[in-house]
Amino acid sequence: MRILFTGGSGKAGRHAVAHLLKKGHRVLNVDLSPLALDGVDNRIADITDAGQMFDVMSGYAGFDELEPGTGVPRFDAVVHFAAVPRILLKSDNECFRVNTIGTYNVIDAALKFGVRKIVFASSETTYGVCFADGMRKPEYLPLDETHPTVPEDSYAMSKVVNEATAQCFQRRSGADIYGLRINNVMEPEDYAKLFPSFMKDPSLRRRNFFAYIDARDLGHLVERCLQVNGLGFEVFNAANDTHSVDRTTAQLVDEYYPDVPMKRQMGTYETFYSNTKARKLLGFDPQYDWRTILDEKL
Repeated sequence: MRILFTGGSGKAGRHAVAHLLKKGHRVLNVDLSPLALDGVDNRIADITDAGQMFDVMSGYAGFDELEPGTGVPRFDAVVHFAAVPRILLKSDNECFRVNTIGTYNVIDAALKFGVRKIVFASSETTYGVCFADGMRKPEYLPLDETHPTVPEDSYAMSKVVNEATAQCFQRRSGADIYGLRINNVMEPEDYAKLFPSFMKDPSLRRRNFFAYIDARDLGHLVERCLQVNGLGFEVFNAANDTHSVDRTTAQLVDEYYPDVPMKRQMGTYETFYSNTKARKLLGFDPQYDWRTILDEKL
């Protein structure tokens, strides 16, 4: 596939781009800074400028595409990860503006140039726990995609708006538009660097539902979204299978969620941030468990 990928230079994006390249896809990374990765094409562009998005969506990915003399190829898919990645980086209104206007521009341009598969990054923050003021707990566990989205911060608000925007575009176009509610992304080097502190103090992971998503497994999930057609508009939780702390599900429930209703029995280490829908509809099969990785490093 010929894929336009926004935000491929970021923490999550660069691993997803690398995965797509390994699968044989051609990727044009659209970002404010280039990705130094063999095989990827780069274009510097601002997603909040509709003209720039229309230009890159209708342009060549590299000089080699000039050779056939048959005009500009069309993109087969768009993956949209570019965003202000959290609160407390820019002013709240700027975070909201960039994320919402940028997403509108990307999806609008993609559909007007005939793209029929769009994957965009939503967030775990939409459920209202991650950036809540004080303690907020899920309404039930395990937390699935039917849980209410109840944000109170600009970043999570922008992601909820983006989901509504995507759903509206899908309703009119009939294209496949899938949103990934991405949990806390971990790169390979993060396990040795961060996870020992999580073992000492599991409460550090409370705002992330004690969950995580390995960046390489996120790449796999993006690729599965590109391969599975016909779902229309859907959102998927993106997380690995187990908790990010060395506690069992029962221990975490007793300590942190004794008053939270349980929808079903859960596995011994099963993540509270359910990935069941992605497994069922997309064939998502995460491979990187922190326990195995740390055992190999120690």
